Amino acid sequence: MIDIRIALAASIAALSLSGVFQAQAATNAAAPAASATASSAASELSEGEVRKVDKDNKKLTLKHGPLRNLDMPGMTMVFQVKDDAMLDEVQAGDKVRFLAEKVDGKITVMKIVPE
Repeated sequence: MIDIRIALAASIAALSLSGVFQAQAATNAAAPAASATASSAASELSEGEVRKVDKDNKKLTLKHGPLRNLDMPGMTMVFQVKDDAMLDEVQAGDKVRFLAEKVDGKITVMKIVPE
């Protein structure tokens, strides 16, 4: 009789632990998906139109739609650029897609793609 109780207790313990491991595995599987969603939101390109290229001051004026990653509505504003070479890729009037991020307190164009 004791052997049956021990076997039953061991079976219950094993089932309980398997539930814990399954829950942990599900949580770990969801974590990369959540971080992938966050990164895709951050890397989502916004639409804009170049209004002015200021090579002397390394700035770009863009009329843009909402910048979701910065929770900013559409407007026209002046941006810093991550790399001066970006200023050679565009000119006033160009339609572009771009990614802006806050860097050292300044909103900076990190990537720009002419359409």
